[in-house]
Amino acid sequence: MLQILGLFGGIIALLGYIPYTRDILQHKVKPHRSTFFIWLVLGLIAVFSQLAKGATNSLWLPSLETFGGLVIFILSLKYGIGGFGKRDFVALLIALLGLIAWYFTREAAIALYLVIFVDAVGGYLTLHKTYLHPETETSIAWILSAIGGVFTLLSVGSTNVILLSYPIFLIISNIAVVATIQMGYQNKRKNSN
Repeated sequence: MLQILGLFGGIIALLGYIPYTRDILQHKVKPHRSTFFIWLVLGLIAVFSQLAKGATNSLWLPSLETFGGLVIFILSLKYGIGGFGKRDFVALLIALLGLIAWYFTREAAIALYLVIFVDAVGGYLTLHKTYLHPETETSIAWILSAIGGVFTLLSVGSTNVILLSYPIFLIISNIAVVATIQMGYQNKRKNSN
């Protein structure tokens, strides 16, 4: 049953990339290039650090999210916005420091928490862009990813804080993007009156 929950969570999250990709190709969504680059690198770290800590059923979500992130990063090179400004550079530097810390400590838990921190830093770039330009995001993609996170959380099957941390973070971060889309639209309506 846990394996089915994990697989289901990963598939639901991956399904969110369908409308997201469609909207990118229709020039509605403009993914932030640096965010998706950071998320791609961090997704790989998260998958391997969770694997090192014994994750099995809960690996579907980060693995499929990383695959989806690769597709979006490639599309962002042509259709995205943002680049490698100061914020981007700082986030990339922190990601590099996380990789170095993991290399020297060889501790998967440290790597995972560094990934979550840097993921949040990278997410800030998208949240900032989304608040200013909410029309550049598709809510359903983020909602599906959050739902996938819930199923992944259920698939862990134990109270292992390390294994629960990443799905909890994904749920919170995806809900934050959806909330930011709504706040961005509210702000635009308020400023247009």
